[in-house]
Amino acid sequence: MTETTDTVRLRITEIFHSLQGEARTVGWPTVFVRLTGCPLRCHYCDTAYAFHGGDTRGLPEILATVQQYGSRHVTVTGGEPLAQRKGCLALLQSLVDAGHDVSLETSGAMDISGIDPAVSRVVDLKTPASGEQTRNRWENIELLTRNDQVKFVLCGRDDYDWACQVLRDYQLAERCEVLFSPSFGQLSGRDLADWVVADALPVRFQLQLHKILWGDEPGR
Repeated sequence: MTETTDTVRLRITEIFHSLQGEARTVGWPTVFVRLTGCPLRCHYCDTAYAFHGGDTRGLPEILATVQQYGSRHVTVTGGEPLAQRKGCLALLQSLVDAGHDVSLETSGAMDISGIDPAVSRVVDLKTPASGEQTRNRWENIELLTRNDQVKFVLCGRDDYDWACQVLRDYQLAERCEVLFSPSFGQLSGRDLADWVVADALPVRFQLQLHKILWGDEPGR
């Protein structure tokens, strides 16, 4: 590692090994690196424990912990990982260089430029019912590629109609993979599935596998 990399430090809430619960690599054993801190307060957030606390770790220690699980897939998440932008970019690059299949889960409220194109950026566009719609950084859409994913967590029919309008206005399905997910406990997965099928949307319907298996248990 370079001297600069050795000096990178990040505040980490947890590093754990589980199944990926959503997005393109759903079902794959995956190491999750959960960074601490988030400037958003989505009303349905299930990881509020990552808003504060955590412990500061150097990049070599983080990478060593990831490697011990022997998993090809690694997801950097939060909180909002790009709130620690400099360190997060260094971490993503190091994981790619180590040969991992890397994804980044981000709220879409932060600048997603400057990330190694090998990383799949999973951008969570905030719907009106999330309470954080105004934080969407719409200029990020122009940066999306076929390796990226956009996720909508939908709380009801109004959110669905709004997401469909965004899908059309920005031609999202032509830019990247688009994911529609029901907010757990708020919108029936069956209802959302029926809407997607009825409208023949060019999106991937998903349920949060980790929620079904383990609920809100941290580290799962």
